[in-house]
Amino acid sequence: MDKLPFDDLRAVQTLRDIMLALRTPVTGCPWDLEQDFASIAPYTVEEAYEVADAIERNHMEDLCDELGDLLLQVVYHSQMASERNLFTFDDVVEAVCAKMIRRHPHVFGDAEARTASAVKGFWEAIKLQESADKSQASGDSTESEPASALDGVPVALPALMRAVKLQRKAARVGFDWPDLGPVVDKIEEELVELKHEVEHGDRQAAEEEIGDFLFATVNLARHLRIEPEAALHAASAKFSRRFRSVEHKLTESGKSPQDVSLEEMDGLWDETKREE
Repeated sequence: MDKLPFDDLRAVQTLRDIMLALRTPVTGCPWDLEQDFASIAPYTVEEAYEVADAIERNHMEDLCDELGDLLLQVVYHSQMASERNLFTFDDVVEAVCAKMIRRHPHVFGDAEARTASAVKGFWEAIKLQESADKSQASGDSTESEPASALDGVPVALPALMRAVKLQRKAARVGFDWPDLGPVVDKIEEELVELKHEVEHGDRQAAEEEIGDFLFATVNLARHLRIEPEAALHAASAKFSRRFRSVEHKLTESGKSPQDVSLEEMDGLWDETKREE
């Protein structure tokens, strides 16, 4: 195999040069040359989830590898932007460095900015000011679409995560219940409404009520300072573990799920729960 034309594989510039080579017309990779922001975006999201998965599994070797894949996504998007004279990788780095310095005056500012009293609440205040400045600069804030306390929550976020962020933003301007009582009452209210629509066979209305019920449940998780995304992930892992145990027990007895009744499987499920 010929020697690679890249000397320092630990340098970010080498990664940028590789991406440039892949995107160079005629001599580059045909697949990479066909890609654009929209076609690469799903891979960017996927890589972020794979980073989270490696952390969940506490597999540091995989984490190192997945972080590299995620970094590649940043370089990929930056290269495509550079080709269209929109921005460069250096612009991305400069922007995030400036943002981190700006949002941490208690670290990079003067002695007064380092006081505990100054730290409290300034992060959100700075973010809100940044959002307002950005809207003003781009002309987004118009009479038909005024600035909102909910601005800045991406629509593409996972649904549970987006619900939490919207609720937190609303809570910061006082739109929130002060204790758990009304939160739990709201869940019970939504459940009653859901049951009503199910009984009447209105699928579209039931879908809407399920959304309301989930949103109310997310609100309870937020009040309890529990991340619903992590809680549901743990519940899914628990279900997977217990169901596989049921399958294993059936296999040991020479059966499969198709060979037994729901009652039998439910009994094995309860047995698995007791064993855990």
